Parts: sequence; C-alpha cells; structure tokens
Amino acid sequence: MNESKPGQTPVEPEAAFGDLLPERPDTPAPTAVAEAPDWVMPMVRKIIWRVVFVALIVAVLLVMAAKARSLLSMLFIAAFFGIAMEPAVNHLHMKRGMKRGAATGLVFLLSATFLVVLTFIMIPGLINVAGEMSNTLKSAIPKINDQFNTDFPTSKTDPAFATAEQNVKDWIQTNASDIMGFASSTIGLIFQFFTIAMFAFYFAADAPQIRRAILRRFSPERQQRLGWAWDTAIEQTGGYLYSRMLLMLINGGLFFFVMLLVGVDWKIALPLSIFEGFVAEFIPAIGTYIGAAVPIIITWGIQGLTSAAILLIWTLIYQQLENYFLSPKISAKTMEINGGIAFGAAMAGGAIGGPMLAFMSLPIAALVTSFLRNFARRYPLAYFSPYDGDYTEDDEQAKIEDNPQVVRGVAEESDAS
Repeated sequence: MNESKPGQTPVEPEAAFGDLLPERPDTPAPTAVAEAPDWVMPMVRKIIWRVVFVALIVAVLLVMAAKARSLLSMLFIAAFFGIAMEPAVNHLHMKRGMKRGAATGLVFLLSATFLVVLTFIMIPGLINVAGEMSNTLKSAIPKINDQFNTDFPTSKTDPAFATAEQNVKDWIQTNASDIMGFASSTIGLIFQFFTIAMFAFYFAADAPQIRRAILRRFSPERQQRLGWAWDTAIEQTGGYLYSRMLLMLINGGLFFFVMLLVGVDWKIALPLSIFEGFVAEFIPAIGTYIGAAVPIIITWGIQGLTSAAILLIWTLIYQQLENYFLSPKISAKTMEINGGIAFGAAMAGGAIGGPMLAFMSLPIAALVTSFLRNFARRYPLAYFSPYDGDYTEDDEQAKIEDNPQVVRGVAEESDAS
C-alpha cells in the first residue's frame, strides 16, 4: 500500500501494474446561480390560487347544473321553440304592423291549437287502429292455431282466455304503485309543458332585447358580422322548418286520400297519414321508409296485400315527385342540410335525449350550420384539383355571384393586400 505518513512527501498513486495514474484535474469553482426576481414567487402563488379558484367555481357550476338539469332541459326546449316562432313573429311585427307581444301571442295560440287538435286526432285514431288490429287478429287466430298447431284463446269461454284475464288482473294489482307513479308523472309532464310554453313565449317576444344584450358584449365590427349571421341563420332555419311543415302537410294529405281510396276507414287513415308525413319529412334518410312502413303494414293487416302494395307504389311515386319537383320549389329560398350531417344529428339527438331531441336535432343542426356558414370567413377558391372534374373558375365565380354573403368582405381584403 502506498500510503504517506505525516511529514513525508506524498506518494503518487499507482495503477495495478505500477503505472502512474494521471493527475487529478482541478475542480472548477461552482458557478453562482442567479436568484429569481422578487416578483416571481408572488406571481406563482397568485396563479396557483387563481387556478384553484376557477376549478372550484367550475365544480360548483357543474354541481348546480346537475341539480337543475330538468330546468336547463326545459329552457333548452323553450329556446328551440322560441327560435322556431321568431320568423313568423318578425313577419307579423314588421310586415303586418302588429305589436310584437300580440304577434307572439297569435303565433303561440295557433301553435297551441295545432298541437291540441293533433292530440285529439291522434289518440282516438290510435285507439281505432288498435281495435281494428285486434279484430283482425281475432279472425286470424284460428288460422294460426291450425297452421302452427298452437292453442291461442279464440273466445272468452276458452279456459286459456280466463287464465290470461286473471294474469292481467294480478299484474295490475302487483304494479298498482307503478301505475299511480305513471299518473303522477303525467301531471308532472303537464306542468313541464306549461313551463316550456311560458319560457318559449318570452324568448320569442323578447328576442330583440336578448340579441341587443348579447351584441353589446362585442366590438362594433364583430357586432356587424355576428348580428348579420344571427339574423340570417334564424331566417334560414325558420324557412327550413316551415318548408318541412308544408311538405309534411302535402305528403300526409295525399297519403290520407290514397288510404281512403284503398278502403281504409278515415278514423284510421288520418292518424297514420299524420305519422307518415311527420316521420318522412323530419327524420332524415331513413324517415321516408319508417314513416311509410308502419301504415303499409297496418293496411296489409286490415285490408289485405293488394291495398298495401298500392300504398307502397304511391310512396315510391310521391318520393320522386317531392325530390325533383316539390322540394326544390318550396325550399328554393331556404337552406339545405347535408344528408350526412342531418342523419348524424338525428342519431346523436336520439342517443342523448330520446325521440324529442331526435326531432329537435334537425332544426338545431340547420341553425348551427347556417350560423357557422354565415359568420365564418370564407374565401374564393384558388386551387382547382384535377380530381374536381368539370368544376372550373367560371363555376366558382358563378357561385360567388349567387351567394355574395358567403364571401362577404373578401374582395375588399384582396384589394387591400
């Protein structure tokens, strides 16, 4: 071991085979670390507290929204109906000289009357449909028993019928509390209906005040774009909704007369025609097939295969008439929605809020699409892909001339640059 004793010259370190090791390099002095300015830590603490405060506020708002989700859903539905009524209210107020409150009341009264009449038509009609289907089924039960060797009851004297009746009575007694709960929920639905109606009335009557209050939060230049896009979106959405309603009346009315021609009783034909027209016009893509399939199947059960085939042929003929003649004429001054967007909106609305939101999703998609189309800046097409087919610069210029609002302010920006 090469160790140095006190008072002796230190011995150089050696490697394993006696070679001298290189000298240890001098250790550099530690670099002085610059201290943070005095304002950094207070700023960090302030940011942390702000993040905590915002997180707490968001958590409280989410809890409040969860507690008040029923009220929020009613407000959402009321806003939808208020927007739907606004174009008609604006027409009566601006073109007919009516006061806005009176115009809103008239549109609201007509809408409520339509819903009440529709309800009184649909409920007895559905009862008649059920009765006819029951009579048809009674006459078909013996054939089913003979064909499939079953023992379905065919009369009240049949022991199987008595057993089924007793089972129904037992079920009613067992689920009496559920039936009472359904009755109380019906009362709650009536209360919700009047609440939505009241809010919808105020949304439609006070729409100008609401719009002005929101626009005051933006700069003058942004107010111009936002206000113009707002008004245009509501007008286009209202036109789209009213055009769909007009097509529903035409479709349902013609379908009703065809059902009368094939021998279906008017008490049954009327609710089925209303159902067919509504579903066919307000549910995109598959609505036409669902709306026609239900009346055709019921007609098949009541009147036979020939009558059902006539209804099917009429549905196919009318669909072509609507696609190539009626819809372009009626919807010429309104907007059209991409089929994929409409179908996706309906599916999303049904998954989120059930049939009600599925119905509302189409006008909501029209409103959002129209607003984004009019508010967002869009520029003339500068690149023409070889895969565009025969779309040329002349086609782009014609589109700009036909839709000046789409490229609003673009020419001025191009000249300025």
